[in-house]
Amino acid sequence: MATYKCAVIKEAGGRFVLEDREIPSPERDQVLIKVAACGVCHSDKFVVNAIFPGLQLPRVPGHEAIGTVEEVGEGVDWPRKGMLVGVGWHGSHCLFCVACRRGDFIMCANSKVTGIHRDGGYAEYMIAHWTGVAEMPEGIDPVAAAPLLCAGITVFNSMRNQTNVRAGDLVAIQGIGGLGHLGIQFAKKMGFNVAAISSNDTKKELATKLGADHFIDTSKSPASQQLQELGGAKLVLATAPNSKSMEDLVNGLGSDGRLLLIGSDSNTFSLSPFQVISNRGCICGWPSGIATDSADCCVFSKKQGIESMNEVFSLENVQEAYDYMISGKARFRVVIKP
Repeated sequence: MATYKCAVIKEAGGRFVLEDREIPSPERDQVLIKVAACGVCHSDKFVVNAIFPGLQLPRVPGHEAIGTVEEVGEGVDWPRKGMLVGVGWHGSHCLFCVACRRGDFIMCANSKVTGIHRDGGYAEYMIAHWTGVAEMPEGIDPVAAAPLLCAGITVFNSMRNQTNVRAGDLVAIQGIGGLGHLGIQFAKKMGFNVAAISSNDTKKELATKLGADHFIDTSKSPASQQLQELGGAKLVLATAPNSKSMEDLVNGLGSDGRLLLIGSDSNTFSLSPFQVISNRGCICGWPSGIATDSADCCVFSKKQGIESMNEVFSLENVQEAYDYMISGKARFRVVIKP
């Protein structure tokens, strides 16, 4: 029988094991995808450390996968064989829970996460549920596009769904890393007045190249002070996993401003109610999105020339790729190419 290679986590805290498995046939509502590229995301630590609810080991991680549909199972009218598709964090929804009946699929009570509840894209082939599959635009580079299925969609979808901002408003992006370098590009192409926030000035040139109109160096003065000098932000997108730094960002909001949290760590931060009462401020969060959001993100990115900045590893070097990412040495995104 034909076989394929995949990278498996077999025990909590274990290292990746390369396995040869028989290429599966998709069951009802499933498709078989030949993987062309898969991003390595910080959230993959949930699998490596076995800390995500409902996770069962062994498991193949990877929720930023792009590839070609090789076979479709019974009941699948779309996608079709031969299509270039992507599968992100939101691997499927049930279609019958209350949220699904309201069309709010990202809040599905029975949703399955790619690479956690079913095997993901650290492999030459993978199985996906059709509701989690996004069509990719013609001609898009799978390596460049793979991180758009998590990092990209998270910043793109969170910003485009905020009702308090419009073109020309001041939008600040905290952090210029894996999420932030995409956030600056999306914010600029959406027509916002973009401020990039960093803890030093080493990324000023890059931020400007990516489209930032202003650069805020928090080593010189608090971000809130510099944002208020610009008139106060309508939106601050917090991408850096540093809860403590978010305390100050609240004070940088203008009237009806929002602090939008998409990066996180396990720590808390303090807030006085007065900080948001006086300016009608708001603190909110946003998950990634569903397959149609991924498709929108990739189409927008291709049309607007938005690209992730990646370092590429082979599947055989998956452990090196993961260690490099989790160490923080990777400047932006890491991608595995089977």
